[in-house]
Amino acid sequence: MYDDQNMNNDRNPMLDFSWALRMAAGANPSSMPAILATTAYQCGASDVDVYLADFGQTTLEVMPDLSRERPTPPAEEVATTMAGRSFTDQRVLVADRGDSCRVWIPIVEGSDKTGVIALTLSTIDDAGLEAWAELGILAGYLIAVHTRCTDVYSRYRRRHAMSLAASMQWDLLPPLVLHANGLTVAGLLEPAYDIGGDCFDYSLNGDFLDLAIFDAVGRSLAAARIASLTLSSYRHDRRNQLPLSVIHENLGASIMEGCEPYSFATGVIGQIDLRSGVFTWTNAGHPPPLLIRAGRVVAELQCPPTPPWGIAGHKPTAAVQQLEPDDYLLLYTDGIIDARTRSGEFFGVERLIDFMNRYSAESLRPEAMLRQLVEGVRHHQGIADLHDDATAMLVRWEGARHVSAERSTPTVTM
Repeated sequence: MYDDQNMNNDRNPMLDFSWALRMAAGANPSSMPAILATTAYQCGASDVDVYLADFGQTTLEVMPDLSRERPTPPAEEVATTMAGRSFTDQRVLVADRGDSCRVWIPIVEGSDKTGVIALTLSTIDDAGLEAWAELGILAGYLIAVHTRCTDVYSRYRRRHAMSLAASMQWDLLPPLVLHANGLTVAGLLEPAYDIGGDCFDYSLNGDFLDLAIFDAVGRSLAAARIASLTLSSYRHDRRNQLPLSVIHENLGASIMEGCEPYSFATGVIGQIDLRSGVFTWTNAGHPPPLLIRAGRVVAELQCPPTPPWGIAGHKPTAAVQQLEPDDYLLLYTDGIIDARTRSGEFFGVERLIDFMNRYSAESLRPEAMLRQLVEGVRHHQGIADLHDDATAMLVRWEGARHVSAERSTPTVTM
């Protein structure tokens, strides 16, 4: 272990986390928290705890370390704790404790928020903050890779019992957040532990962002099966680089062939050319996207809709919208606008627009905007769990000046 003087002065700008990479290469997939903790100890930290966010992103659950000689700390609430602030704001936070300081480091998988590492140091300076932040980036990648080989991380993220339908949907989803050069994508699903027929997808392919949102009829397992087939059909055709209109038609054919009679799904599929800001999309009986410009919703984007996929109808007509730098697109399912009070008052499109105007003016991060929106929908309905699936995806295009083939690798924003 390094002594405090070397750790806090000479070593802070170049903390060596390579030991974790070497150990992770042949380690048990469930041992990443222990490897990360040992790495932090070797770099001069003490009292190291690794927390993972639950699927609802309301609680940070500590991963047990069998080698620790102190009690396992309790879970941390995202809304009311320093750990939660570090997770939400994606910043390294420090609390002075007299002869030491407690440090919280966000864990990120590329761009997606995963959890927090908490540790104690004797002192820390600005260079140290930047250096220790890299441990959170390393943790995110190690956990993401090894999650595919173990159920341990998924178990600790399940704060409550999860339905089979929700489990199916979570296994299909992309990361909830992507920050890339000139682009941000954020998605959110509620209720997190009982989602049924809603899902979304996106893929950043060079100078193009492909995106989609789906809402399958019904609830629970039957809806999840339709959504799973819909998403799989979309990805299959997208990866084969088929035209948007062909993907749209094939979605309907897939549901008609692979699902029970009267099965269908609504949705929007589209693509943004990141060089020009041209957004092209089709609509299958779904609420239209909202265009947010200069802090206000300026349009519901109209596209001649076909019937929902699974119901025979006309061939799709693609619509085109020219985006301006720093525009937002909001795609959502009807579970948001159809949420209603006990007296039957719907949340509605106008209230949705008011909410997005407010949060856009506050310059919140897209993922924070969606979290506030869902909280607003839940408050309007008056109960903790929503009556219907409510899903939203918010995309921000910052402009062609940020896009180049040589700078297309996603980056982490701390």
